Amino acid sequence: MLAIKGTLGLEADGRNFGGRERIALLMKIDESGSIAGAAREVGMSYKGAWEAVDAMNNLAGEPLVLRAVGGRSGGGAVLTPRARRLIDVFQHMEAIHQQFLKHLANIADNPLSDIDLVRRFMMKTSARNQLAGTVSAVDSGVVNDVIQLDIQGGQQLVATVTHESAQNLGLTAGKDAFVLIKASSVIIGLPDKSTRLSARNQLQGKVSSIKRGAVNAEIGIELDGGNALVSIITIASLDSLALREGTPVVAIIKASSLIVGTFDA
Repeated sequence: MLAIKGTLGLEADGRNFGGRERIALLMKIDESGSIAGAAREVGMSYKGAWEAVDAMNNLAGEPLVLRAVGGRSGGGAVLTPRARRLIDVFQHMEAIHQQFLKHLANIADNPLSDIDLVRRFMMKTSARNQLAGTVSAVDSGVVNDVIQLDIQGGQQLVATVTHESAQNLGLTAGKDAFVLIKASSVIIGLPDKSTRLSARNQLQGKVSSIKRGAVNAEIGIELDGGNALVSIITIASLDSLALREGTPVVAIIKASSLIVGTFDA
């Protein structure tokens, strides 16, 4: 399930004014009357606490924390009315922010939500081919596991990963995952029922585009079901296979050439 997380922070003139930790520090200073005591309460060093106080004082344009003579320990610190108003405002904003996060979480729990899709679009990788799917089976071994994924259009992919990697990724049946495939790892063949290959992945499709270079050619493949792949082959292979747009082909990929990942935060 997609988890929505976020933090609330304040800025002044493009500089970080403070967030939950700094507001917590102000609250503890108000309670204890001591910066040292407040620092201990929030798990901050005394030096770090004073630096935070100085930064907030500077950015606010007026003092938020004042040194006090006397006090509970012979000297300490007190908040100004402006600091107390800031605490009140932040707490109100934090409450609204938490309601907003809960609302987003409710949207994300909806199977029809596009939030997870947006997150997938934000993924950047050098691999030309990125396919999303759902783990349908895991065959565990001592060293390697065989992972089967259902992808768009009813086709399947098989990947081999180390047992440790499968455990770390939490790969189990029903888990959403993705695979990365280098274009150079996609071998193109012509459909032939009499041909048998050891490669686990043999995906049916047709040529959708051809970009011819001096030595190699980039071949776009539209898979049955709607997914798309890109393959890099030599010009000699392109001419030998007599590929044209619309030519039926088989995308052949070794299971060991697939890199499997998950969308976990």
